[in-house]
Parts: sequence; structure tokens; C-alpha cells
Amino acid sequence: MAHHAPRPPSQRPATPGPETAGPRSRWYRCTTALAVLATAAVILAGGATAARADPTVADIERQIDEDWNRLEPVIERHNATRQDLAAKRRQADALAARIAPLQRQVDQAMDRVGALAARAYKGETVRAVNTLLGSRSPGEVVEQLGMLDRYAHYQQQDVRQASALRDELAAAKAELDGTVAQLARTEADLAAKRRQIDAEIDRLQRLRLRAYDNGGGGPLRPAPCPASYPGGPAGEAVTFACAQIGKPYSWGAEGPNAYDCSGLTLAAWARAGVALPHNAARQRQVTASVSRSALRPGDLVFYYRDLHHVGMYVGGGWVVHASRAGQPVKMKRLDLGPIHSFGRPG
Repeated sequence: MAHHAPRPPSQRPATPGPETAGPRSRWYRCTTALAVLATAAVILAGGATAARADPTVADIERQIDEDWNRLEPVIERHNATRQDLAAKRRQADALAARIAPLQRQVDQAMDRVGALAARAYKGETVRAVNTLLGSRSPGEVVEQLGMLDRYAHYQQQDVRQASALRDELAAAKAELDGTVAQLARTEADLAAKRRQIDAEIDRLQRLRLRAYDNGGGGPLRPAPCPASYPGGPAGEAVTFACAQIGKPYSWGAEGPNAYDCSGLTLAAWARAGVALPHNAARQRQVTASVSRSALRPGDLVFYYRDLHHVGMYVGGGWVVHASRAGQPVKMKRLDLGPIHSFGRPG
């Protein structure tokens, strides 16, 4: 049998081929491939995270609109509560004004009862009885009895009057105390709600600054405002509303330097001598319904099912409104938002 000499080390294959690779070599190639895939996944994931952290202007605008539509009903409820609170304060003031003279009457009546008690204690009633017993004739006795009866009647009347006035005063004070306590609770709730609203507006404003870099929004008056002049009170109202374009939004404000949605329509129609409440839903309650086909400049356009937004129709398919924080008073297309109904003040 022939014997072959061993192959020199320099002639051996440097890397085993597929048919000669052992288990260790195959494991090495597998883990290397997995590492490459993992690295690619991390890079892709990082890219996706960066994309989510940097939303587009449209994304932020959409988020602001959604958040604002949740916030604006709170603002409008706040406006209504402030009006209710003012009415309660007037009731409290009226009660306090009524209580002051009533308190004086009670004091005077109690003074009279006290004087009666003092005279009785000093024996005046006993002296009156002794005088009666010492009367010289039956006629004089009858007269003295009548005097005693009248005296007792006046005493009872004074006591009853003082008691009735005291009870009336106590009831009025209880009502006033309840009203004052309710006012205190409402004011505390309003203060808490104001802080919440301010915090939400600050958050939305920061989002807006990211989107617009302190600007943006497009032209505020893209069409003639009003499109036509209706004359009369409506003409005064719509002219006033158009003149406020560019002024800032401020919730709870009704001018002259800033407005919220119902504050703008309130101020515009106040210029025409028509009083409206500072709340969109309540403005709807006090205005006459009109159809879309009958709309004219000065009419109010109410949006959303819960009526939390209102603007003023200025003709030509345009509305002037105070939309939200960070946006000035401006014009928008009538159908830019879900319309609930239309109202005509005056």
C-alpha cells in the first residue's frame, strides 16, 4: 500500500468549505447574521421614534382642534356659572338690604317686651290690681277691668309681634347664609376650574408654538367683511364684529381688547343695543331660529351638538369668530365645523 506524506501547513485550506465546516463555524455565521439584523432593527426603531417625536404641523393642528373641542365646553359652562354667580350675589345683596331694617324692628320689639317684663317685675301689675280692688263704685271697677284687659292685650300683641319678627329674621338670615355658602363654594370651584383651563391653554399654546414657531394661521380676512351691509341693528353688530378681526382670544373675555367665542357675539350685539348672555348655548335659547337659506349678516351660527361654539355670519359663506387660544379673531368658511343651528338676535 502506498503511503502519502502529510500536506504542509501552508497548503491547507485557510477556511473550511461548506462541506467541511464544523458546527462551531456554522454557529458563528448564524450569530453574526442575527447581530446585523438586530442592529438594523434598532436603527429602524430609532428612526420611527424620531418620526413620532416630531409630528407634522397638520398632526399638531388636528390634536389642538380635538383638545380644544373638549376644552371649549368647559369654558362656556364657566361663563354660564359666572353669570349665575352674579345673579346669586344680587340676591344676597337684596336679602342683606332687607335684613337690616328687619333687625331694627326686632330690636325695638324686644326692647318693648323687655320694658314690660321690667315693669311687671317692679310690681306695676300688682299696684294696678290693688287700685282696682280699692275702687269706690261698680262703674269704676268695670272701667279699671277694661283698662287691665287692654293692657294685657297690648302686652301679648307686643310679645307676638316681637316673636314673629324674630322668626322672620331668622328665616331670612338662614336663606342668606345658605346663599353666601353656595357663593363661596361656587367661587372656589371657579378658581379651580380657571387654573385647569389656564393650564390646558398653556399646553395647547406650547403645541401651537412648536407647529407654527410663533406665527402661522394664514390671512385673517380672506374676503370682504361684511360681504353686504344689512343695515339697522344687525348692521351695527356685524360691522363691530368685523372690526375686531386680529384681536386675541382670551377665554371669559368680552372685549374690548380680547374675546372668547360668545364674548365676541355678545359684545357685537351689545353695540346694537341687544343684550345676550355670555354663553353660546344660552345665546341659542334667546335668539330666534332661522333657516340656512334665510341667513343674513349679523345672524349667529352655532356649532357642535352641545352648542359650545358660536360665530357671526358676515355673508358670502363666511363667519367671524373667536376660535381658540393662540388664534386671533378671524374669518372662516361657514361649513368649517359641524353646524348645529342658526339664530337671529333682537
